[in-house]
Amino acid sequence: MDRLTLALDVMGGDVGPRITIPAALKALENDPMLSLLLFGDSQKISPFLANASADLIERLTICHTSHIIENNYGLSYALRRSKGTSMRLAIEAVQKGNAQGCVSAGNTGALMGLSKVILQPLKGIQRPALIALLPTMDGKHSVMLDLGANIECNAQNLYQFALMGAIFAETQLNLVYPRIALLNIGVEEIKGHQSIRDAAEMLEKDTALNYVGFLEGNYLLNGNADVIVSDGFAGNIALKTLEGAAKNVINLLKGKSKNHIFKPLFSWLVRHLFRESYQRLKSINPDQYNGASLIGLTAVVVKSHGSANVDAFANAIKDAAFQARQQLPQKILAGLERY
Repeated sequence: MDRLTLALDVMGGDVGPRITIPAALKALENDPMLSLLLFGDSQKISPFLANASADLIERLTICHTSHIIENNYGLSYALRRSKGTSMRLAIEAVQKGNAQGCVSAGNTGALMGLSKVILQPLKGIQRPALIALLPTMDGKHSVMLDLGANIECNAQNLYQFALMGAIFAETQLNLVYPRIALLNIGVEEIKGHQSIRDAAEMLEKDTALNYVGFLEGNYLLNGNADVIVSDGFAGNIALKTLEGAAKNVINLLKGKSKNHIFKPLFSWLVRHLFRESYQRLKSINPDQYNGASLIGLTAVVVKSHGSANVDAFANAIKDAAFQARQQLPQKILAGLERY
């Protein structure tokens, strides 16, 4: 395992250092070759490092900044006032070569906009996209993009997402000729927005890609496609719906439901009538799939959910470290030239 430095925007997210600092320490414990640059308010960071071991402290550098980009800022407002903020400085650390990747749970639009301006998209890419792994019911994975970076997309955008998604799946999942599907409201050719139908025509004509057609939302976890492509609006809603449903069911199984009549009946039915499915469902922990990558940039940028807990944010750091060590942006660029 290679030595690696990542830049963290520790002020981002719904909670900030109360989550991000314990997560950073956990990531360091699990990866002895990792070092972290912590961008944020040192007075808010320091209390959470009080009990950390000397070994971990040695691999941490606090980069003080008192400015942050709030989650409720609009994109243009956030970009105009980004100078000196924890998010911008973390991204600039990657640009300057002081870190090999960046992780933030902050404002998605600002992270995307700043990353495009500071780090730049890969040659030929019109719009970077958010991509993440999805667990499937057969114990494997699919990848899905875009998950919220681009609300409106034309056919060319969707086609490029498919290209990048296929390369991501080849690299991250060791797949050959991954199956690509477009998320749509039906499987018939006449269904969906014109941009989706036009993208389907482009993908069908590209014999280098394994396009298998449209996919409806109820089959997202069924393993019918290795790469699921959508615009950021539909993709974000689909992902958060899946995560919310999974967490609610898991809470029911753990006895955390407030419905005292429904809870024991549901738990008993699932445990005893669907034993194998129950064990598989317990293993699908949304926290394990927290990190979404801004794919199509010249460097690694991972976006964590703003509501991520310690384990989830630590997993986002782990994911960024893996991608940086795999040199994913360079592999995507090489793959785009191949296609």
